[in-house]
Amino acid sequence: MSDGLAVENLSFGYPGHRVGDGVSFSLRPGEVLCLLGPNGGGKSTLLKTMLGLLPPLAGTVRIDGDDTAAWNPRRRALAFGYVPQSGAGLFAFTVAEMVLMGRTAHHAAFAPPSAEDRAIADEALASLGMTALAHRSWLKISGGERQLALIARALAQQPRVLVLDEPTANLDFGNQIRVLAQVKRLAAQGLAVIFATHHPEQAFACADHVAVLHDHRLDRIGTPDAIITAATMREVYGVEVDIVPVEGSRLKMCAPKDWR
Repeated sequence: MSDGLAVENLSFGYPGHRVGDGVSFSLRPGEVLCLLGPNGGGKSTLLKTMLGLLPPLAGTVRIDGDDTAAWNPRRRALAFGYVPQSGAGLFAFTVAEMVLMGRTAHHAAFAPPSAEDRAIADEALASLGMTALAHRSWLKISGGERQLALIARALAQQPRVLVLDEPTANLDFGNQIRVLAQVKRLAAQGLAVIFATHHPEQAFACADHVAVLHDHRLDRIGTPDAIITAATMREVYGVEVDIVPVEGSRLKMCAPKDWR
């Protein structure tokens, strides 16, 4: 694959502890991949390895056919935007300053941000409904608000591939909907997006593909309709569910049978 992201036979983990083996998939600009799997299944470790934060144990990650193994941090930052599960920070930057940091990779070291950088950061905040918090201290906003600010920072980075590790984990229902809508909008603009989640229903809202990490391997990959089935939920999560369509929508819900 020469256009977009390609993960080829990737094995990942830590010294003395292999978490996953032989993972391969590809993602083109404009596509969204939802990554599912149980706790401890290796989702975060896989994402960090793709980003170069952890060295691969084997295999290759390519962008537009180019092996990223020898890339320096600046080149990676221009290609990948990353939103971790949490990023508290210890300094009293304003929210606007945190988001503006997403522009760092576009400049030489110690170069001040330009008016264009500030406009891009402001636009990223506005797209997530965060403008009113721009001048608030990073240390004085809620965990959910911090998560939205981290997403805005990644958007300001203007990457080619956006990687989000459980981006809705600390958000209220309204902000979860806003984030998923943002994922769809960014993909429509040509960005490739990967997000890990513990909510399979979110794949029906915005994903083109679903990949399931289970038992240290990529268990299956395909469309949301093909992958998110009662059989998959039983095998991966050990629960009995019905997959219930939402009338007049592409959405489906995973309804636990034991709750009837």
